[in-house]
Amino acid sequence: MTRMRPRGRLLAGLAGLALWLASGLADAASVDNLRLWAAPDHARLVFDLSSPARANVFSLDNPRRLVIDLDDSQLNASVDRLDLEGSAISTLRTGVRDGNGLRVVLELEREVEPRHFTLAPNDQYGHRLVVDLEYPGESAVEDPIDPIEAMIREQEIAADRARSEAVAEGRNPADIAAAPVLESTKPHPRRDIIIAIDAGHGGEDPGAIGPSGTREKDIVLEMAQRLARLVNAAEGFRAVMIRDGDYYVGLRQRTRIAREQKADFFVSIHADAFNSPRPNGSSVYALSQRGATSETAQWLAASENQADLIGGVDGSLSLDDKDEVLRGVLLDLTMTATLNDSLTIGGQVLDQLGRVNRLHKSRVEQAGFMVLKSPDIPSLLVETGFISNPEEERRLRDGGYQQKMVEALFGGIRGHFQRNPPPASLLAWQRDRNRSAEGNEYRIQPGDTLSEIAARHGVPVAQLKQANELNGDVIRVGQVLRIPRT
Repeated sequence: MTRMRPRGRLLAGLAGLALWLASGLADAASVDNLRLWAAPDHARLVFDLSSPARANVFSLDNPRRLVIDLDDSQLNASVDRLDLEGSAISTLRTGVRDGNGLRVVLELEREVEPRHFTLAPNDQYGHRLVVDLEYPGESAVEDPIDPIEAMIREQEIAADRARSEAVAEGRNPADIAAAPVLESTKPHPRRDIIIAIDAGHGGEDPGAIGPSGTREKDIVLEMAQRLARLVNAAEGFRAVMIRDGDYYVGLRQRTRIAREQKADFFVSIHADAFNSPRPNGSSVYALSQRGATSETAQWLAASENQADLIGGVDGSLSLDDKDEVLRGVLLDLTMTATLNDSLTIGGQVLDQLGRVNRLHKSRVEQAGFMVLKSPDIPSLLVETGFISNPEEERRLRDGGYQQKMVEALFGGIRGHFQRNPPPASLLAWQRDRNRSAEGNEYRIQPGDTLSEIAARHGVPVAQLKQANELNGDVIRVGQVLRIPRT
């Protein structure tokens, strides 16, 4: 047996300590980068980690702060270049905690509701810690539509128009206010048709990346902004941007924003990709029947949806007083009608896109995309082209080409609504005014049926349908029918 001298024991101990420290450092997570995205209703801070790390997130007051503690972690990135503009964060500080941990302190300019979660590695990123700072009471849309204010504004606009028309016709504007108000002579709302425009991906989700490094999230945001300008420039239309900056919006939230803004139509813009550079062309997707069926079941199962309004823009149909079977039937009918409108509009959009770019699919495809699952808003997902194809990537980056694509896209949407305008819209008022010069018109009252209206005016039902471009017997209260001369 060999005895170890004291000096040998000391050296061995130091070596063991070094190995233990090295092992501890090897196990520590490294924060290699921090990324921040500011949205109208939240900010998202992402920590890129070399390995998983346990985090503790809590708030402090006076002054308002958010503390993020990461166990066994060290900072290996510069935070000075992090752009805090537009977020609730005024200052970001970092320090060592308990010798082997990392503390990040966010000094806040406003109240936030924090939540955090971790993400496993994927094709683009490694381990991540995501910290969301949600702003209570804020809308994801920078200029949200308040339904009450919109209604008041529409009534004021209608009154102003009525007074202007009275002056032009030589009548006293004061007589308008004194005249009795009849159901059939109420001013037409002449509201705008609202198009919700969704730029896919965003923030930490870049979408597909082309051979030259083009990111899908950037291309589709540019196209969405171009489309919004077109929509807003068209009389009788108004655009709502689901996201108007480089931040991520959850898939469910995208359709929820569209519904909150009373959208008549929802379009999600994307750029396709494949593991081969050969595929090319544009595609248009609507919700599949199977996806619609599963979504109906989910809406019925979710307690917060059982009393939700499913009457579309009018918001006139509530499910809270219906039994389960009737709720299922109503939702199924609503989803079916919405899906039919989506397919009709999709066909017109596809026809227009085919004049600008080769079509990857010659018909409207159907799939269960989450972003299309709104029961009462016709919705389409448009794949503008394959960003993985070098030639198509080059075209998608070209501003002139983008403009042609969005003009084709809006051409299909506008064509549908010009032929089938919602009853309360400006386009419907313009159509009704033109029809009144060609024959009598009748505004549908509660309890009316198409056969009764036809008999009352002495015209065949088939002729009444043809004159009003009706494919079935379904009519709506407030809808104006042109009564053809016999």
